[in-house]
Amino acid sequence: MSHRRNSTARPRKPVSQRPASRPWTARLKLPPFLPVPLRTRRDGWTPGRQARFIGLLAQFGCVRRAAAALGLSRESAYRLRRHAGAGSFRAAWDTAVRGVAQAGWKFTGAERRPLALSGPFHVRLWQGRPAAIYRKPCDSRLLSEGNALARLLAQLPAGVADDLLDYLAIREQIRRSVSPPASRRMAAA
Repeated sequence: MSHRRNSTARPRKPVSQRPASRPWTARLKLPPFLPVPLRTRRDGWTPGRQARFIGLLAQFGCVRRAAAALGLSRESAYRLRRHAGAGSFRAAWDTAVRGVAQAGWKFTGAERRPLALSGPFHVRLWQGRPAAIYRKPCDSRLLSEGNALARLLAQLPAGVADDLLDYLAIREQIRRSVSPPASRRMAAA
């Protein structure tokens, strides 16, 4: 018995239930970046504004619109991009504008301390819009900073290293004795 297909049979449903008007697009993941080190100005490119700019740049795809949404100029955005310490910022910018994941930025040894203490900015997108901006310190960089400090202390003469560590311990005790206890700090707040 052979089964013949009836030409009047109903067409099969497509495998995907996604409407044809809304094609699938890959999620864009912006690379983490360190803010460009600048003098702090209330009306300038603060680290938070730099992170929001990258998120808006991914949303709009236009430098002028992203800068205008923050109340800043397109020219100042390009000046920030050309800054000497803007390597990871430039990588996040390129990814946001192109809409395609680029090769990740390799942080240098000079950027080890900011990565360890405050961490890079992470901009998370949801449906093409910035949903969350956060900073997360890098644990491995913090450990390497601690190892660098241990190597530095090992190179000092024994008496100098001990005096330095004793000074830091005394300084911490003085700070604790001068600052009010946690119960008084909470009551004052």
